Amino acid sequence: MQVTLITVIPKAEETIMYIARVSNPANQNSGNPGLLRYCIKHGHWSVFEHGHMTLEIVTSRAIAAQILRHRSFTFQEYSQRYAEAAAFETYEARRQDMKNRQNSIDDMPFEIQQWFRNAQEEVNTLAEELYKDALNKGIAKEQARFLLPLSTQTKLYMTGNVRSWLHYFDLRCSESTQKEHRDIANAARAIFKEQFPIIAEAKGY
Repeated sequence: MQVTLITVIPKAEETIMYIARVSNPANQNSGNPGLLRYCIKHGHWSVFEHGHMTLEIVTSRAIAAQILRHRSFTFQEYSQRYAEAAAFETYEARRQDMKNRQNSIDDMPFEIQQWFRNAQEEVNTLAEELYKDALNKGIAKEQARFLLPLSTQTKLYMTGNVRSWLHYFDLRCSESTQKEHRDIANAARAIFKEQFPIIAEAKGY
């Protein structure tokens, strides 16, 4: 898993503050950080649609599918129709929470953890061998990829405005999100804090 900043709108917070004062042109350049805190506190979210950030995310196809459900963002993903799959992500074993189907519990013994890691390596090795065999036989990449598991690594670019990012963090940094996705959301939020410090502080990040 890796999350990297690609681009952010220059002077993003200053731009948002300027736009937020559209009805007060005489004071539009005041640059008062308290204005952003006020807008968040009182739910004036539309002004936050004027700042954008793009991140590069490296993860598995399984976790990418969850991220892609956030339709207020714009995405571009590595295409296995045109390029070969190159790597796999390996994950830990966790026990199913019997009270919450969307949760898992990190208390599996070492021997099961080791078995699960070995099982993933075995599946990945076999899948990679068969995938390469398929390509060598002239099978198109778009068909050969059906031999690959959900742990296959992918790369996507995720672009969204500040309002969308705030909503994403509220949802995906919570304990109800799968840990692997939550790790990505927390890494993205750390980047957001560096780029939007006033807004992040107002949101309690």
